[in-house]
Amino acid sequence: MIFLRLLLAGLFIQSVESVCKHLGKPELPLFLKEGDIIIGGLFSFHGSFVGSNPTFESRPEPLKCKSLNYREFQFAQTMMFTIEEINNSTEILPGISLGYKIYDACANIPRSIKAVLDLVNGQDNEFNSDMSCTKQSSVLSVIGQTSSSPMIGMATTIGPLQVPVISHLASCACLSNRKEFPSFFRTVPSDYYQSRALVQLVKHFRWTWVGAIRSDDDYGNSGMSTFVHTALQEGICIEYSESFSRTDPKEKILKVIEVIKQSTAKVIVAFMAQGEMAILMRELLLQNITGLEWVGSESWITARNLATDNGFKVLGGAIGFAIVSAVIPGLREFLLQIHPSDKPDNMFVKEFWETVFGCSLTAQIGADIKNPCTGNESLKEINNPYTDVSELRISNNVYKAVYAVAHSLQNLVCEDRNNPISIKKCWNQINLEPWQVLQYLKGVNFTTKIGERVFFDENGDPTARYELVNWQLNKNGVTEFVVVGYYDASYPVGQQFKMNNINIIWTDNQHQVPTSVCSTSCLPGTRKAVQKGKPICCFDCLPCAEGEVSTKTDSTDCIRCPLDYWSNIKKDQCILKNIEFLSYGEILGMTLVTFSLIGAAVSVSVAVIFFSYRDTPIVKANNSELSFLLLFSLTLCFLCSLTFIGVPSDWSCMLRHTAFGITFVLCISCILGKTVVVLVAFRAALPGNNMMKWFGPTQQRISVCCFTLIQVMICSVWLILSPPFPSKNMQSYKEKIILECDLGSKIAFYTVLGYIGLLSAMCFLLSFLARKLPDNFNEAKYITFSMLIFCAVWITFIPAYISSPGKYTVAVEIFAILASSFGLLLCIFAPKCYVILFKPNKNTKKHLMGKN
Repeated sequence: MIFLRLLLAGLFIQSVESVCKHLGKPELPLFLKEGDIIIGGLFSFHGSFVGSNPTFESRPEPLKCKSLNYREFQFAQTMMFTIEEINNSTEILPGISLGYKIYDACANIPRSIKAVLDLVNGQDNEFNSDMSCTKQSSVLSVIGQTSSSPMIGMATTIGPLQVPVISHLASCACLSNRKEFPSFFRTVPSDYYQSRALVQLVKHFRWTWVGAIRSDDDYGNSGMSTFVHTALQEGICIEYSESFSRTDPKEKILKVIEVIKQSTAKVIVAFMAQGEMAILMRELLLQNITGLEWVGSESWITARNLATDNGFKVLGGAIGFAIVSAVIPGLREFLLQIHPSDKPDNMFVKEFWETVFGCSLTAQIGADIKNPCTGNESLKEINNPYTDVSELRISNNVYKAVYAVAHSLQNLVCEDRNNPISIKKCWNQINLEPWQVLQYLKGVNFTTKIGERVFFDENGDPTARYELVNWQLNKNGVTEFVVVGYYDASYPVGQQFKMNNINIIWTDNQHQVPTSVCSTSCLPGTRKAVQKGKPICCFDCLPCAEGEVSTKTDSTDCIRCPLDYWSNIKKDQCILKNIEFLSYGEILGMTLVTFSLIGAAVSVSVAVIFFSYRDTPIVKANNSELSFLLLFSLTLCFLCSLTFIGVPSDWSCMLRHTAFGITFVLCISCILGKTVVVLVAFRAALPGNNMMKWFGPTQQRISVCCFTLIQVMICSVWLILSPPFPSKNMQSYKEKIILECDLGSKIAFYTVLGYIGLLSAMCFLLSFLARKLPDNFNEAKYITFSMLIFCAVWITFIPAYISSPGKYTVAVEIFAILASSFGLLLCIFAPKCYVILFKPNKNTKKHLMGKN
């Protein structure tokens, strides 16, 4: 117990005497200006660093940076210019001076984190306040960084300290997560919108087969992930997706080049940082890979260091979204006034001057300077990314970021900020904390001198606005970034992306939009069939089946036409089916009508002949009453065939079948009566036979009426219970509609036919028995022959009727009616008419009574 008390006392004494120290050696800022309020700045003045191999035996040396980045220096100078402009203004923060501390992050994540900690902690090597290692931050806000990955490290580090940081180009969508990055703001739109804007761009030009290349960092990976996900939803396929980093070995870059060479996609979406794009462009130029259409992200699409003569050979015609350009009055003059003599102790200014003019400012002991700087060099004659202010896109974001901090401070420390009429009074003796600036920064809302409104949403993001730029050569052969469209996420869906009426110059100086598809579009009349094992953009075009159509390009399915319609030859439109029926206007119909009328006319003519020679023995001997009735029924048989021609209607369907059944029964009944009379007459001639009295004229009329009445009753029941009706036959032929008469009750129809067949069979049997009776004029043999023709016609009618297509089914039925009618007419009445007209010598009673 005593030992524990001594141990605790010792620890307490040690904690009181302890002094908080920097574990590492703090670095001095490259640019420093004192002021009432200090704003930190973090930029990558150098694009890379010298690699080292720590031995773990001694403290590592500070990171050595190389490859001067003119563009980043312009960003830093823009921050200094903006602070000077605010200090010289009486409208904002009057009586308060702003200062800055600007560090070089050297495009390195660990150095970025160390630099931001130096900004927060200051340069004091030791501090001890209230026996704790806490102190007030030396800066109230930080401007930077350019890249997303270093920015994530910075924001994660100082987020818990509630120090607001505003980035001008870190666009990774992941930084919008307020839980992970509560103090992060930015003046560049989130890649969440840029990725979707790129998808709308690709979709607008109907590129469905594209390649994808990205930087292997948070910026490229996050942006491309969103692009791929959204592209797939819009039916755009990604042939390949490759990534690399500027620090990767050359073999990795050559692998990416090989993928590009072997691909079939003519459009490549490059979501890359400027450094990676420069490396890729150089390798493409070495291997002479041209003719590809590049779609770029805002990081490199307006980079002047890429838009050189050699760069245009590879990237000429590139198109992509860029940050909206702006003009900052006075910035160019501020950039050009820098001189080593003004900052003799600033080693970076010295390095910048020597690099720009290719001279030396340092005298070497014991050696002559080969190319000494005269001090009269002028930046006005230099054209590089530092002096170029033609398109201040990213620099304008730095400008807005500094003003956002200034307006938050204005709202924090100045009175009557809501009353523009009163004179504002600000205090510079107030001890401000970063968390206070953070709270007021969330509500910032102001308009810049050029009329651009600046505010942040709940995630710390601005409104997403982009310009669509196209790489074109001007008259002097210099690459220009021509604005050909806009994207504004604040507009309703469907109106966010708009094109200008400006001609776009594509790769290889082409004016026609390049094509990049895995498979050409399927024309109307075909459907897409995805190729096995390939993305949905790779497909075959299969023609639609019969009766199906596709009316749009790239249809995935064919639509079946309605029942009354059929597909045309191209299968791109449903047209009304051809309606088929036996009409009076066609040759077949006219032929059948002609024969029908001829048959009726012949029947009437025979009747006229018989009536004219009614007193002759041949007419009297052949039962003239039944003969006239038979001729009448044959006339009706010929005429009933006319009801089968033309468009079927309710009355024609009922009439055609019932008239056919009744007239033929009437006809067969008459023939049956004549046959029975012949047969009975010869039997009655035998001694003791008195059968003729049972088959006199009255009995003949009754028999004909009874036979016919049975058929009339069958037809009446048929019409009452289930009559025939017109119908559209769509089953027999898919491409046409057959207008026909549905039988209604097939049993009734077969009963009608069966009854006719029964009478025909009886008539044929009786006439066959009477064919050899000994008389000079025996009518039975002609009736036998006529019934033989009648039965043969209707027996062959059945298979012909079943196998005949469409309107020919009706034609076969009419033909059977006409053939059987002509058979009866000619076989029974032709011999008689021949004798009456041409052999009158045989038309005598003596001749008729003669024996054969």
